[in-house]
Amino acid sequence: MTIRSIRDLAAAVRGRRIDLGMSQADLASRAGVSRKWIYEFEAGKSRAEFGLVLRVLEALGLALEVGTGGEARASAGGSIDLDALIDEHRGR
Repeated sequence: MTIRSIRDLAAAVRGRRIDLGMSQADLASRAGVSRKWIYEFEAGKSRAEFGLVLRVLEALGLALEVGTGGEARASAGGSIDLDALIDEHRGR
């Protein structure tokens, strides 16, 4: 999955959390953050602290890779199709 924004990352985290059957409180406990922080992050809070984001990714068994090139997955309007990203994450 290509992540181009905090909202893309938040959608991937939310999808993975739901796939694992975890509540926001469960994830917060595992990652050592507050449930409110998880709620705000999943809502696309643009000022999420990167260190906490990494802890959440680790708690979900997700990895973050950085690369160059590749085509952006965008709709004709140039924006990211979050539904398509979530469907891709879920293997649909």
